Amino acid sequence: MHAQKLARADGGKVRALVVDDEESITQLIAMALRYEGWEVMTASTGHEALELVGEFKPDVAVLDIMLPDFDGIQLLSRTRATGQTFPVLFLTALDAVEDRVIGLTAGGDDYVVKPFSLEELIARLRGLVRRSQMTLNAQPDPILQVGDLTLNEDSYEVERAGEPITVTNTEFELLRYLMRNPNRVLSKAQILDRVWAYDFTGKSTVVELYVSYLRKKIDNGRAPMLHTVRGAGYMLKPAS
Repeated sequence: MHAQKLARADGGKVRALVVDDEESITQLIAMALRYEGWEVMTASTGHEALELVGEFKPDVAVLDIMLPDFDGIQLLSRTRATGQTFPVLFLTALDAVEDRVIGLTAGGDDYVVKPFSLEELIARLRGLVRRSQMTLNAQPDPILQVGDLTLNEDSYEVERAGEPITVTNTEFELLRYLMRNPNRVLSKAQILDRVWAYDFTGKSTVVELYVSYLRKKIDNGRAPMLHTVRGAGYMLKPAS
């Protein structure tokens, strides 16, 4: 049974940018995404991709780590420097945790290792788009507040004690989930299910990774709010 088609918040087609120097891969992914009803542009180099980012304004991107001119991580860094915040999924041929961590540390939101399952790749992209395009009409007040930490669900702004904090899409979703459940221990499995919307072996390490990113951003030099409850999970509570 074919899943319900996604659309942009404004009702338009979801726009995806696929960047890989192997044409067979870009064409395969593009074909599958067009079947989803998405609008797709492809690029085989970092320079081509940078031009397309400005013109096409994608909602999500698939970036190969290895490109002929500069790598996907540099491409993401240059893209983020222009203020673009769309979610990014990295493709990598390197099945090593270090390479995945480098991609996620650079601001990527997810990764798949080649050779990959096309079905799984599409499911991941749907999850990224769904989270980034989440409509919040049911929320009369877009501001979540725990202690001196605030999160605006409409503008995606995060502040602590009035000081702005810059977060990636995935960090935002993780923080939103924690802030909607203050003073409650959330297990890695619960966080995986809510923030990543799927589960597979080894993914719990990504939860640990993102909790550590958030902790550095919201607790840095301040009284801690994000706590690890050994053997149980994580809890966000006002600083004491």
